[in-house]
Amino acid sequence: MRFLTKSNKQIIGVDVTSTSVKMVEIVRQQGLFHLKNYGIEPLNRGAVIDKEIKDPEAVGDAINKLSRSLSLSSKNVATAVSGASVISKIIEMDTAMSDTDREARIRLDADQYIPYPLTEVNLDFEVLGPAADEGKSRVLLVASRSENVEQRVEVMTLAGLETKVVDVESYAIERAFQLIVDSLPGQPQNVALIDIGHSQTTLYIAKDGDFVYSREQLFGGGQLTESIQNRYGLTYEEAMTNKKNMTLPDDYQSDVLMPFLDSIVQQITRSLQFYFSSSQSHQVDYILLSGGTASLPGLASMVEQKLGSRTSIANPFANMTIGNQVNTESLLVDAPSLMAACGLALRSFD
Repeated sequence: MRFLTKSNKQIIGVDVTSTSVKMVEIVRQQGLFHLKNYGIEPLNRGAVIDKEIKDPEAVGDAINKLSRSLSLSSKNVATAVSGASVISKIIEMDTAMSDTDREARIRLDADQYIPYPLTEVNLDFEVLGPAADEGKSRVLLVASRSENVEQRVEVMTLAGLETKVVDVESYAIERAFQLIVDSLPGQPQNVALIDIGHSQTTLYIAKDGDFVYSREQLFGGGQLTESIQNRYGLTYEEAMTNKKNMTLPDDYQSDVLMPFLDSIVQQITRSLQFYFSSSQSHQVDYILLSGGTASLPGLASMVEQKLGSRTSIANPFANMTIGNQVNTESLLVDAPSLMAACGLALRSFD
């Protein structure tokens, strides 16, 4: 199973996160992207921890349940590995080399780039373009431990689906981001995309539409869930449901939500300061918020007010036509959490 291999088949994007499985199906209609359907199925706590699938059967069941409820037009899927399980490097190679020769050379020199035996990894590469040195090309090399890839293929098989592509989560998010960036007001050159997940927040910096920097922090919406549990004596499942449905006591807004939003702003500020200290940039022109936590009421306006950069919530479907079976109100809430699944679904059009 290779990472960057192109596919000419209709592919469903499947994003497996710590809290849920997300599916997106995109087709092309009259030259435009069309969101045919999407869905989110919650996972039991502990089924996925730190991007690692701990309970393949439970995850496979959730994927199967979701795929049947959506009446998908294809059983071919793209999914992704992420985080520490992925090694990516840009290397320079002779432009004149064939892909076969490139692969042979990469395998021969693999110990320079990959700290694992080749028998334990899946790897792929893609030529990005000419390098500064004449006659050389920049080549993106991506590798992941085979067990991380096989875990995801296994749960798709358990769900009755066929994995056609294993991508890298950050590349999928970047693909979805590129649907948004050209529509941002003022055509900003430097954009910070802040992806706030359940247990991890990732800052991506994009210059002229391409990601050039990323940094992960162990902070996310799970901390809000824990605060709700502790404050109101709820189980994890009850806290998750009540948080999503906004069915919490009157003091939730002032005593729980606002302090959490303040914490998010502090974490974003620290991430940006770290980036500024390690680069020649000292500001970003625009901030986009993504991830399941991005839709919290008041977050975008607070970030804009505190950081002084125009801020909005990411919606990769804003310029797509939307299928009749899609609940557009739910989509507005869910869209920022669907960046990876959307980017994976776009592999249909490579």
